[in-house]
Amino acid sequence: MEMKKRISLELRNRSPAEVGELVVDNCRCSDGEVEGLSEEFTELEVLSMANVGLSSLAKMPPLPKLQKLEVSENAISGGLNALVEKCPGLTHLNLSSNKLKELSSLEPLQGLKALKSLDLYGCDVSSLDDYRERVFQLLPQLTYLDGFDQEDNEASDNDEEEEAGPHGDDGEEEDDEDEGSEGEEDEVGLSYLMKEGIQDEDDDGDYVQGEEEEEEDEDEDGDEAAAPGQGEKRKRDAEDEGDEDEDE
Repeated sequence: MEMKKRISLELRNRSPAEVGELVVDNCRCSDGEVEGLSEEFTELEVLSMANVGLSSLAKMPPLPKLQKLEVSENAISGGLNALVEKCPGLTHLNLSSNKLKELSSLEPLQGLKALKSLDLYGCDVSSLDDYRERVFQLLPQLTYLDGFDQEDNEASDNDEEEEAGPHGDDGEEEDDEDEGSEGEEDEVGLSYLMKEGIQDEDDDGDYVQGEEEEEEDEDEDGDEAAAPGQGEKRKRDAEDEGDEDEDE
């Protein structure tokens, strides 16, 4: 697939100014030059063009926010001054497996003051005597060459994360806040359930007391109902006694 078409597909209905990362590896440029990129990619920070047949970077458009450029497995032999002019903010540059033969071909990279990591593995220049010492001397702004610093300490993922910003710390704080919120919710929920349980016990007591009052009322009504019957009986007994007196 041609580079122009691939870039068009990678846009995915976005405008170039909305793209922060662009990967077009393994496509093909027709004349060995960068194709399909324009200065409209104003927010582009990461660009990968590995194995696309590049022999020159002369047609790179101005990409002022570009930080990481991957152009490994191409046929670039020089002309790196274009990067200084078009991408002055580069921090990571991968030129491995290209046709860079002389140390002098790297001299333009001295203009990339923010450059921290450079990869030249697989290039002819990496086979020169004292290659690492000479590159670090030529480019003193470098921290890592081919993934290792001057003391042969390997670059770690944490180094890149620190350069990109302390996202991890923010995430941990958010997690702590979430855990605190969940703990408070649990405490509120437990208190609510305990309160509900206490209310249920009170309700049960009221219900039993109500039943007892109803039973007492029924007993009093029963006594009152029985009382009139006993009065009538006493009345009849009195009348009978009166009748007996008269007969005597």
